[in-house]
Amino acid sequence: MKPIVTPELAKKYDQDGYLILHHPVFAPDKFEAIRRVSAAKFVEATKDGRTPALIDCPHWADPALWQWIAADEMLDLVEPILGPDIGIFACHLLRKPPAVGKRVPWHEDSAYWKGALTPMEVTSVTLALEPSIPENGCLRVIPGTHRGGYSEYDSVKDDQVFGIEIKPAQLDESQAVDIGIQANEASIHECKIMHGSNPNNSSLLRSVLTVRYFSTKVRFTPQNHPAFEKWNFPIYLARGRDHAGNHYADPTKPRGGGESAGTAV
Repeated sequence: MKPIVTPELAKKYDQDGYLILHHPVFAPDKFEAIRRVSAAKFVEATKDGRTPALIDCPHWADPALWQWIAADEMLDLVEPILGPDIGIFACHLLRKPPAVGKRVPWHEDSAYWKGALTPMEVTSVTLALEPSIPENGCLRVIPGTHRGGYSEYDSVKDDQVFGIEIKPAQLDESQAVDIGIQANEASIHECKIMHGSNPNNSSLLRSVLTVRYFSTKVRFTPQNHPAFEKWNFPIYLARGRDHAGNHYADPTKPRGGGESAGTAV
């Protein structure tokens, strides 16, 4: 089969920092299964009265998620970008409820991981579980900004998903691109690209699975990052072999994780 991410698209990713892939990722039955799993996990997360927008690293507690996050269908999307040796850094189930889903300020993922990954090379795949389009607050990126990284931040008002945002002088929002994808389609973005999203003012649910992949040439040093050291943060080998002396957790052994919170991209 011809790969979804061709050499030409991999070159475009290097240039722009993102890709939009209008192509089904999973066979219909496998896709419907991950939609059901995500919905069930959010139902469970709301039993205490909260309405979380994020379930963080659910694969820690539920090894069954490995059949999607480490599936060939996902790994084949990033191998043309990262190479044949691939690790999983994190994954998230994210949703923006209709009418109340909040805006996500402009940020870079790399700003939150600084010191823990050397070099800072992480590729995020976002699989749409429902249509993720401008009307319901889809992901937005500013092309080419992945060539920078580690921007400076200001505090922002409380009615957004989190309380900091890249300083306005350091970004040009007029250059932003909406990452509109339909259910079972995916987008890919580089961890240093500036991105965010608008609020969901529509009647449509936005729901996605995002997985963070890295080349195993990247060295993970949780001891250099207070949060990762505190959490005893695990990483996993998904394909190939290690090149950086990393320690990988066993995906078949459940551990603490799957915490729900109020953030989403």
